[in-house]
Amino acid sequence: MAAKKRGGAVPQGKLKRKAYAKELERLHGELVKLQEWVKHKGLKVCVVFEGRDGAGKGGTIKAITERVSPRVFRVIALSAPTEREKSQMYVQRYLSYLPAAGEVVIFDRSWYNRAGVERVLGFCSEKTADAFLKAVPPVEKAMVDSGIILIKYWLEVSMEEQARRLESRVDDPRKIWKLSPLDLLSYNRWYDYSRARDAMFAATDTKFAPWYVAHTDDKRRGRLNIITHLLAQIPYQKAPREKVKFPKRQKRRGYREPDYPYKLVEETH
Repeated sequence: MAAKKRGGAVPQGKLKRKAYAKELERLHGELVKLQEWVKHKGLKVCVVFEGRDGAGKGGTIKAITERVSPRVFRVIALSAPTEREKSQMYVQRYLSYLPAAGEVVIFDRSWYNRAGVERVLGFCSEKTADAFLKAVPPVEKAMVDSGIILIKYWLEVSMEEQARRLESRVDDPRKIWKLSPLDLLSYNRWYDYSRARDAMFAATDTKFAPWYVAHTDDKRRGRLNIITHLLAQIPYQKAPREKVKFPKRQKRRGYREPDYPYKLVEETH
């Protein structure tokens, strides 16, 4: 199926909620079709999401995964490494999460933490960060050679839009958990992150594992563009499936509902 049929070009301008919902519903159907094909053919797909705080990684991943099976689409968002993990080879903690046959693994931040937040905030030295960037391409080549379809996205947000989003988290009880002390430090170091991003692209944008940049100032448009692009990276068809036929219900055979008080949820809406 051609990429244009799956999503096609999305018109420019602020995307309205109704148009977004309609297109997202259609793309969800394609993602389910992709899911069934991945299972049928035993494909191994790894999708990496990177970007500044507030770029929309979490919302994009939620849009991708909200209608598919968590047994096939697994989201990995690792916390800070333990003391034991700190003593390991850096990429070691990520390797066990790579996909097996029939899986799509999505990294909400990845091994590229070393090229971004760790470098900018001084959690590793410049020498360590540079050594990491030199080591990444051979590791990713080994992943691709093993049959993993590796897709890397950088979500690009403007300085003004990032500020608006981070500031909106302060007084919103639904979002306050998203604002951490590290976010504030990152906010203060915009150009340090820009330099780190540029160095990361220069070292790790390869033919076998290129970086794809998505502009996400318009969240809705960004999500649709990314899903459309993702679908185009993995050739898929409609997987064979047996016709669904529901069996007859079993007979009651004297069963009666028990006479005991239920603890009911109060109807408040």
